[in-house]
Amino acid sequence: MNLDRLDIQILNLLQEDASQPLRVLARKVNSSPATCQRRIAILRAAGILLKQVAVVNRQRVGLALTVFVSVELDKQNDALLRNFEAKMAAQDDVMACYEVSGEFDFLLIINSASMERYHAFTREVFSSNNNVRNFKSTFAMNCSKFETRVALDVPPEADKDDDEED
Repeated sequence: MNLDRLDIQILNLLQEDASQPLRVLARKVNSSPATCQRRIAILRAAGILLKQVAVVNRQRVGLALTVFVSVELDKQNDALLRNFEAKMAAQDDVMACYEVSGEFDFLLIINSASMERYHAFTREVFSSNNNVRNFKSTFAMNCSKFETRVALDVPPEADKDDDEED
């Protein structure tokens, strides 16, 4: 799907604050609420707008430990990779699971309440899984930037759309 100026403006504003009323969003992008509502529905249907969520301060809710975990599987085939991904998707502590190239097969981002909880997680999830050959934990000491926003550049004014007709 090619994103036009209006799509990008809507996406940027929703990434800033998805709770703003549709009429406010429409005013900010100089469009009608009906057009914005239609565009948002199209963006959802196309899989571009995945979901609208609240971002929680993990430290204030007792999840101060962030760990980057590199995981090496013992064996690799499509079924085993998908099985590992499904197991990670089911774990609440796992915030992200990336299949990566290089020395390891996966990179996980894990938030945990404590070192004890993280240790229990590794025992439950990695040690009990016979297909995990090795894992390496790197502990975050400080977070100077955390962003969920995908930066989207609005095309030049010359590419302005004539959306009111869609």
